[in-house]
Amino acid sequence: MLSFITAVAAPAAQPAATNPMFTYGLLAVMFVVFYFLLIRPQQKRAKEQRKMISELAKGDEVIAAGIVGRVDDIGDHFVTLEVADNVRIRVQKGAVTTVLPKGTLKSL
Repeated sequence: MLSFITAVAAPAAQPAATNPMFTYGLLAVMFVVFYFLLIRPQQKRAKEQRKMISELAKGDEVIAAGIVGRVDDIGDHFVTLEVADNVRIRVQKGAVTTVLPKGTLKSL
């Protein structure tokens, strides 16, 4: 009975201290994973978008903010699109999302 009382009165074992290098290493690995899965692809898409906008030329067929049209005039910040016969609208260059293949718009 005395051994039972001694065992009950013994202090609880301390949990093993985690190695700080493991904690910081795990944090670094998580950052690298987020970089390659989230940040890098977004930067790549933004770079392709900037390149596409800088290469816009008169006569290109584009989709801008859901509107399909042919580029009529290009300014510093705006693009004029012809969306129907003699119907032109101005949109920001950043609204251009896609350059369509030539001949897609046959009705304009």
